[in-house]
Amino acid sequence: MKRLSLLGSTGSIGEQTLAVVEEFPDRFDVVAMAAGQNVAKLEAQVRAHRPELVSIGTEEGAKELRERLGSDAPEVVVGPSGLVQVAEHPSDLVVAGLVGAVGLPPTLAAVRAGRDIALANKEVLVMAGALFQREVHEHGVTLLPVDSEHSAIFQALSGQRAEDVDRLILTASGGPFRTWTEDRIADASIEAALAHPNWSMGPKITIDSATLMNKALEVIEARWLFDVSPERVAVVVHPQSIIHSLVEYIDGSVIAQLGMPDMKGPIALALSYPERLPVSTPRLDLAAIAQLDFEEPDTKRFPCLDLAWRALAGHETAPAVVNAANEVAVAAFLAGAIPFPRIAEVNAAVLNQHLDGDAPSESTIEDVLVADAAARRAARQSIEGVE
Repeated sequence: MKRLSLLGSTGSIGEQTLAVVEEFPDRFDVVAMAAGQNVAKLEAQVRAHRPELVSIGTEEGAKELRERLGSDAPEVVVGPSGLVQVAEHPSDLVVAGLVGAVGLPPTLAAVRAGRDIALANKEVLVMAGALFQREVHEHGVTLLPVDSEHSAIFQALSGQRAEDVDRLILTASGGPFRTWTEDRIADASIEAALAHPNWSMGPKITIDSATLMNKALEVIEARWLFDVSPERVAVVVHPQSIIHSLVEYIDGSVIAQLGMPDMKGPIALALSYPERLPVSTPRLDLAAIAQLDFEEPDTKRFPCLDLAWRALAGHETAPAVVNAANEVAVAAFLAGAIPFPRIAEVNAAVLNQHLDGDAPSESTIEDVLVADAAARRAARQSIEGVE
């Protein structure tokens, strides 16, 4: 029985992780879980899985959860320190399923506690890739990718020599605006941006897919996860989302991982690795699909994508800066405060400002968090028109 701690239990990754656990109750035991503010959903999860430790975002939420659960309540902790407690709780694997910068401190705490990590929270490596990988190596933990693209690369690299790899090729669906003109994109509504053609994801990640910022973050993640130079990571638009990513080798061979767009597959692999589970996912029927299409990404209509390589070429904290700016800009768009194209404009402006300044060549967690906070202030000032 593998003991699991789950960061982000009520989010998209968390819910699908629990669905896999429920398919294989003799294989997994969820011993700790952390959520944000959805008390009703967390109550149902606690009743179903009986964890030893639960974290929730606020004291008010904790009080309500304890009242709802009554005598069935486990130990309930609160806020950022509660996330760290869940991450450090005795387990065999921590599933890092939070979204955004909030996931960095608890995931880093899990590594320092010697826990293996199933990583869906890409911002952990985006914000602090070099630092995080130094900690992973120092503490001897295993880092397993959950993002479908990085899981695909992980599988395509299996049994191969690192020195034989030429390029990693991430696929992008192109999002809901792949065929839209620049003028039409400029007037895009929140509802249109949230209407992803292939994947069911949370709102922040769905907006990132619409801007292609999600792919920029994945480029940064791949650079650190697989220890390749940025120029050896490429992106191709593949609207069917059947090929999840590819690895090109020095002899010209290309190995791709294919499957239906369903996150239960990569989650199940991360939970059971090196085994595979007969998880209930839709099976691939190539004859029914009939055609797979590919396009070069259009960085004029989707300028966020190029920010990945610009950030990786800058200071070690530059990726944290562009990630922080993006979180603020996406939140502003979802609140109706800015139009869709302003997301990319804010991200670029904040990154440019950071690249013009000084930063340490080798960052600490404090350096990353300071850069993150400064970028959030700069993004808010840009949105509000403050000089």
